[in-house]
Amino acid sequence: MPVAGERQPLIPKGARGWRGRMPCSFTQGAAFVPALLVSWSSAAFIISYVTAVLFGHVEPLFPYISDTGAKPPESGIFGFMINVSAFLGAATMYTKYLIVKKQNELTNFIGPFFNISTLIIGVLGCIGMGIVASFQELAVPAVHDGGALVAFLCGVLYIILQTVISYKSRPQWSTPCICHIRLALSIMSFIAAIPMIACASLISITKIDWNPGEKDYLYHFVSAVCEWIVAFGFVFYFLTFIKEFQRVTIKISTEMHESF
Repeated sequence: MPVAGERQPLIPKGARGWRGRMPCSFTQGAAFVPALLVSWSSAAFIISYVTAVLFGHVEPLFPYISDTGAKPPESGIFGFMINVSAFLGAATMYTKYLIVKKQNELTNFIGPFFNISTLIIGVLGCIGMGIVASFQELAVPAVHDGGALVAFLCGVLYIILQTVISYKSRPQWSTPCICHIRLALSIMSFIAAIPMIACASLISITKIDWNPGEKDYLYHFVSAVCEWIVAFGFVFYFLTFIKEFQRVTIKISTEMHESF
């Protein structure tokens, strides 16, 4: 996301906190950034799933998210939409980094290194998403699985660190309600990620057409359920950014240089 040159005002002039009431509008300020991320990512999961089920490529009962994008035509939909989600995720994370940076200049509630480290971890997760979208599960399983592992691990760590930032920024920049919601989503995603990874590591074959009673089906089912929980945990977490982003404006400045 191009944010060059003039970045002011990230926080309205004279603002000392976020406690004033604001209407919930996705078009106010920069709220469209996380709103687009949430809606686009949800659509990517749902459209790929519905398409794969309608074509009979997966069973309706909790396939892996990647299974819903393993065969055409849903593979094209999945790859395109998840790549866009990865870009929107990185844009949202970078904007969040700038918000925290500006807030920290005013109230000094957290170290700058913590903020930049959180951004880096989040961007690594987005890169993992791009790998998942670009390397199909059945075509290059090792690369695909590696990208998924990076995406989920970095994603969980990112929302945990953002929750720490939220609590540190109280009461000037975060409300107790938002902090508690983010904590609940972080704990839920962290707990679900453990059986997701553990059960996936116990599956001895790579396939997408699972049936109850097959070898390793139980591991597949538990891992897939947890994967959906973690994925939508991320989605709902970014939903909590919307009100915060309403007070943010993004400006693009253009500078003309002498022609060569």
